[in-house]
Amino acid sequence: MIIVDFIEFLALGAFLGLTAGISPGPLLAITISETLQHGKWEGIKVAVSPLITDMPIVLSALFVLSQLASSSFIIGIIAFFGASYLIYSGIESLKIKSGSFEINSEKKDALKRGVIVNFGNPHPYIFWLTIGGPMIFKSLNTHIWATILFIFGFYSLLVGSKVVVALIVERSKYFIKSKYYFSIVRTLGIAQIIFGLTFIKMGLDSSGVI
Repeated sequence: MIIVDFIEFLALGAFLGLTAGISPGPLLAITISETLQHGKWEGIKVAVSPLITDMPIVLSALFVLSQLASSSFIIGIIAFFGASYLIYSGIESLKIKSGSFEINSEKKDALKRGVIVNFGNPHPYIFWLTIGGPMIFKSLNTHIWATILFIFGFYSLLVGSKVVVALIVERSKYFIKSKYYFSIVRTLGIAQIIFGLTFIKMGLDSSGVI
């Protein structure tokens, strides 16, 4: 049923966005750093920077993938890379320890800093080439609304989770070092590994191996 497909793509986008949003990385580190030093609004400015930087990244990834669309084998290989990225990211989440974030006291414009860091961060490029891009093409084969819901779910949770972290950190600076935060990240790490394994099947199907 198409409604079920819509819910599936929305939930998948939300899961991937939440995972990317709260997993340790350069953008989350700067969100926390700016919040601790200059307050929640500076942290929120960093959190929303993907809404500015990601459009050219997404469009470039979709262009590259569209040129390869005629080769199911190459698409399958890309799916394998996506699976490897998810499994690696999940394992890294399981290894997270206290002290994962370094606080930089240098004062800069928070939004500008977030934009620069996100453009220089390889993760968005890898994600949209190997995971997000193929999922967009898959959703387009279902319905345009499936694509819209996937993207909406992804960015709502990607940005929203970082905003929530900024709000929590301002109220409780110890949250980011608490067992609750690490438990959430590790649980999502396990989910990433499981999803990565399902992406392997997608790669096998696309490449025509099975």
